[in-house]
Amino acid sequence: MRPELPPIHEIWVYLAGSPLFALVLTLGAYTLGLAVYERTQRNPLANPVLIAVVLVAAGLALAGMPYQRYFEGAQFVHFLLGTATVSLAIPIYKGWASVKGRLGALTLAMAAGGATSIAVAVAVLKALGADEALVRGMWAKSVTAPIAMGIAERVQASPTLTAIFAVSTGVLGAVLGRFVLNAAGVTAWWQRGFALGVAAHGIGTSRAFSVHPVAGAYASLGMGLHGVVSAVLLPVVLMQLG
Repeated sequence: MRPELPPIHEIWVYLAGSPLFALVLTLGAYTLGLAVYERTQRNPLANPVLIAVVLVAAGLALAGMPYQRYFEGAQFVHFLLGTATVSLAIPIYKGWASVKGRLGALTLAMAAGGATSIAVAVAVLKALGADEALVRGMWAKSVTAPIAMGIAERVQASPTLTAIFAVSTGVLGAVLGRFVLNAAGVTAWWQRGFALGVAAHGIGTSRAFSVHPVAGAYASLGMGLHGVVSAVLLPVVLMQLG
């Protein structure tokens, strides 16, 4: 005799309220996004993170799940962000022979790119009369999300809001970076990769790795160097500015 199963709507109510649903939704959305990315020959407009964000947002809206409950299930992925960021040091180590001869130029490029990213974002928000908490979050958004959230806590900005800014910046950089670099006539893989790492953080670095290993190694360096310098200097600069 077959066991009697509960109605499908009761199963759905249980899954929608379970933290496991959030984890499955997150991983499933990214897997689908990655499949679309590969099917389109890795077109930057089909960025898997962008697709996953849209799918997760739609899933949460349909399930009626509040963010706090979603985060209970998805926090394991959040925990792995720091580990994934640190692991990007491996390709830097492997390509160190080609990197060390360009450190001067790369450091200068990182300083110029990072300063420009922060200055433009902060200036635009101040010109629009944005709240100070919003402005402080924009100071920290120019580095990869795990580091940006740590900086946000030190400068009295919202870590959640800062993470949103950082991820949005990364997605836009990964999607539009190819077209901007082509328009600027930048063709060398190490230059393209480093620019993506500085401007588009972890998501841009992932895009760089999917295109070329040299671009990925230099993107890792750009993201890591920018993150470390910003984590040290930004809180000091903001304290001086009051």
